[in-house]
Amino acid sequence: MEKGIKIVTIGGGSSYTPELVDGFLKRYDSLPVRELWLVDVPEGEHKMQVVAGLARRMVKRAGVPMEIHTTLDRRTALKDAEFVTTQLRVGQLQARIKDERIPISHGILGQETNGAGGLFKGLRTIPVIMDICRDMQELCPKAWLINFTNPVGMVMEGIHKYTDFHKIIGLCNVPIGMHRAIAELLGRRMDEVQVTFGGLNHMVFATKVIVDDKDVTKEVLKLWGGQSVKNIKGVVWNPDFIEELGVLPCSYHRYYYMTKEYLQEEQEKFEKHEVRAEFVKGVEEELFKLYENPSLDQKPKLLEERGGAYYSDAACNLINSIYNDKRDIQVVNTVNHGAIENFEDDEVVEVSCVITKNGPVPQKVGRLPKAVNGLIQQIKSFEAAGSAAAVTGDRKKALLALMINPLVMSQKTAEVVLEELLEAHRKYLPRFFADKTSIDKEEQL
Repeated sequence: MEKGIKIVTIGGGSSYTPELVDGFLKRYDSLPVRELWLVDVPEGEHKMQVVAGLARRMVKRAGVPMEIHTTLDRRTALKDAEFVTTQLRVGQLQARIKDERIPISHGILGQETNGAGGLFKGLRTIPVIMDICRDMQELCPKAWLINFTNPVGMVMEGIHKYTDFHKIIGLCNVPIGMHRAIAELLGRRMDEVQVTFGGLNHMVFATKVIVDDKDVTKEVLKLWGGQSVKNIKGVVWNPDFIEELGVLPCSYHRYYYMTKEYLQEEQEKFEKHEVRAEFVKGVEEELFKLYENPSLDQKPKLLEERGGAYYSDAACNLINSIYNDKRDIQVVNTVNHGAIENFEDDEVVEVSCVITKNGPVPQKVGRLPKAVNGLIQQIKSFEAAGSAAAVTGDRKKALLALMINPLVMSQKTAEVVLEELLEAHRKYLPRFFADKTSIDKEEQL
């Protein structure tokens, strides 16, 4: 019997894990995963064991020889792995609640990839991903790291600039959701519609749509209302704005183009203790009650409410294409290499790529319109400043990142929010405090 593939998922106790398992099972003939290792920290051990139980029942139902392993020892899991996926949350959901509620309490948006909340998730996450990369270089140097951990763009920027680890690809489910939405608008199957993407993570644009060898971008621009994702209310785009913009924005662009409306909505949720993180916490509690049911042997429909729709398609398609050298086109976060002229060659972008056994090859997108250039440059500088702050623990760099971000809007607010979030996350931000030598890697995972 052939050996099969060993894959490690760090953050294995995540409610997303059944999505991943489902994706591997569906592709078993072309992607024979024989060992799936779930890794988590002590605080996440119970959830990991619950998820592992469901995963084993899913495997049994599928009738394939996939072994599910669990461990709190990351290094044991990583030994000789061929692919590693990261879907971790430093500080668990309670940290996300702080990321959202503290900024809103000062009149600015909080969100896990945008503004002050996004910065602080990056500050907590980048050092941990760097540690994982170092372990991989030692224990599984040929393995690819597929990072689904937000903020993907800032994490990727940090790894690229401050390590010599290059076998990392950032992944998001937003482009695949946009592709599906565009196909639905045109009444076609996804495989009949070719969409080119370019931009940054959670700030990506569809730049061209081809159907039957015909450019139908202008037609789609007139139709585009933008598809809501689970964590963003469906505010409708003004069709004149979209047509004049010349490219199709993603759902997360609404934070920047409709800031006032979103802030008002989030402030109302804040008063009711219904910010997105608090909603997600409720969904997760329901999900894990379902996961604990010994008769459940497939991913439940409720999982879509978690915001992870198409995650398994995106992650498993990417791994499958690398493993089989499929050379199909997928949208990932990687080094620009001249694909998008608005960015430097060595900056990380989210872009359509040919996926090969040697990794992604970015496709030429050209120059994004001047109408969007200012915003994408501002966010790229935010990612760069944020990743520098994460690596150094320098408060001045963290303040710079906050001040750059267009959702912050106030120096006084930036100063206050910076100090409150630093104190709130002190346990997970040792670089920012006096004793910078006692970083407990496993505690921060």
